[in-house]
Amino acid sequence: MRGVDTRQARLAILLAVAAVSAIVVAFLEPIAQLPGYHVFADQRRFWGIPNFWNVVSSLPFLAVGLAGTRQLLRQWPRGALLSLRPAYLFFFISMVLVAIGSTIYHLDPTHDTLVWDRLPIAVSFMAFFSVIVGEHINPRFGGLLLWPLLACGLVSVAYWYFTEAAGRGDLRLYIIVQYLPLALIPLIILLFPSEFPQVQWIWAVLGAYGAAKLLELADEPIFSVLQFVSGHTLKHLLAALSAYLFLLALKRRCPVTPGALEPPSTVA
Repeated sequence: MRGVDTRQARLAILLAVAAVSAIVVAFLEPIAQLPGYHVFADQRRFWGIPNFWNVVSSLPFLAVGLAGTRQLLRQWPRGALLSLRPAYLFFFISMVLVAIGSTIYHLDPTHDTLVWDRLPIAVSFMAFFSVIVGEHINPRFGGLLLWPLLACGLVSVAYWYFTEAAGRGDLRLYIIVQYLPLALIPLIILLFPSEFPQVQWIWAVLGAYGAAKLLELADEPIFSVLQFVSGHTLKHLLAALSAYLFLLALKRRCPVTPGALEPPSTVA
């Protein structure tokens, strides 16, 4: 009984953090997209391709997405729960779509093209969060949570886009979708042990993505100093590295109970 009470207390902490964060953001004034958001530091054109390095640096997402999808469809990795198969697949398929959406956007940065960049990003966040919930709290709950999370992610981007088009842009829901999981995932890892004890892999995933976000904020300063590469280009590379580290985690982690989570060697 004491263990059940402790688990309920930990769940209450998560719910409280999520609720307070959502309420705080909801009471903010609508947040419109910054006017200069589409003006990146490195706008160099090579071989007729505008914003060349921001376009080319989107390609690693394609490589990671295809590699992860192929792995999941051909031979199930030992560091993944078969019950969370849709969430893993949505994550890596979304990486392929991130590459496509980011390329479309950086070829012609506008609000209209940004929506194609943000839609797969929102899907990847929600799928990853579903995986963490499933691996650490409850696999069945994580699997069921995937579908409302995906819907929430897509709605957040659609809401921003249509409010922006109406002249009253509002990023608040998208901010919750992008940043609330980043706040909750470390808490989940610390409060709920996983069947996979090698949590350093997930910390590495989070660290790489956190560094990517910092580089994005320093787009202009980095380009001013280095001249040959911008913060946004480096952001793409580190974000793709974050996804690759997750793929490595699925390949190299081992469950606490050998064989307990081992699915069939191949998945049709």
